[in-house]
Amino acid sequence: MSLITPFDPWRNNLCSCPPKLSLAAYTGCGGGCLYCYASSYIRNFAAPRPKKDFLKKLAREIKKVPAGSIITMANSSDPYQPLEKELKLTRKALGILKDFPVRLNIVTKSALILRDLDILRDFKKIVVSISICTLEEKLAPKLEPNASSPRERLGAAKELSRHLAVAVRLDPLIYPLTTEKIAESVKKIKQAGAGQVITSTYKHKPDSFKRMITAFPEFKKIWSELYLKQGKRRGNYAYLPQNLRKELIDKVRTIARQENIKFSACREGFKSLNTAACDGSALFSATPSASTQSS
Repeated sequence: MSLITPFDPWRNNLCSCPPKLSLAAYTGCGGGCLYCYASSYIRNFAAPRPKKDFLKKLAREIKKVPAGSIITMANSSDPYQPLEKELKLTRKALGILKDFPVRLNIVTKSALILRDLDILRDFKKIVVSISICTLEEKLAPKLEPNASSPRERLGAAKELSRHLAVAVRLDPLIYPLTTEKIAESVKKIKQAGAGQVITSTYKHKPDSFKRMITAFPEFKKIWSELYLKQGKRRGNYAYLPQNLRKELIDKVRTIARQENIKFSACREGFKSLNTAACDGSALFSATPSASTQSS
């Protein structure tokens, strides 16, 4: 089985990303995020393990990747999850990838990425996307028990932005649990040096919903009403009602435009609101000093 695979091989009609490839050193993830969608389709997701012969296969497969290709690390498994601190497979992979003419997009919730800044600076085309669900320090550990704190993630974004292009994913927006301080969050994201904010709303899946209502039983009634009665099913997901989703997305967009940074919504069906590609790839051409300029 190949390590480097096409992103979104199912061609979801809500996806507005440019063509790209996916790469992950691990199967599963130790982040423990309650809202995680990948736990529904990856076997033993909460028991992360390294992929067999990962480095040998990567060294072989990367030679066949066309120059200029976008590679994302990683879409369903945080490349800097707790296991990486011990095994360092992501760091070793970077050591291989830096010698090839690819464009690298790293997506993570961990400040551990700063450990590898020495290698990341060697890439000519790189964007780091830091994911943050909430900036509330007491709430975040309940939603993302094994991720870095919001303060640490913003700190990582700030340090990284001194050297390379950074986007921040403010997602998922969980109404009404995490949506009261959107304006404040976007402003802090800009202050951390991000050149783009990317957002999306939480989508209901049975396994993640069970985790969510177990942790926050007080929201069971409103979430059941919004997702299961008023919401719309798209494939295996249940979405918030469209008017509410658009209201939340518009709020993020408005503040992003006021703060003069790029904006995009991910898989929401509002492509016309985006000012840049929804995965941060518009920042590949940005230098650290240019990445916070107007889109």
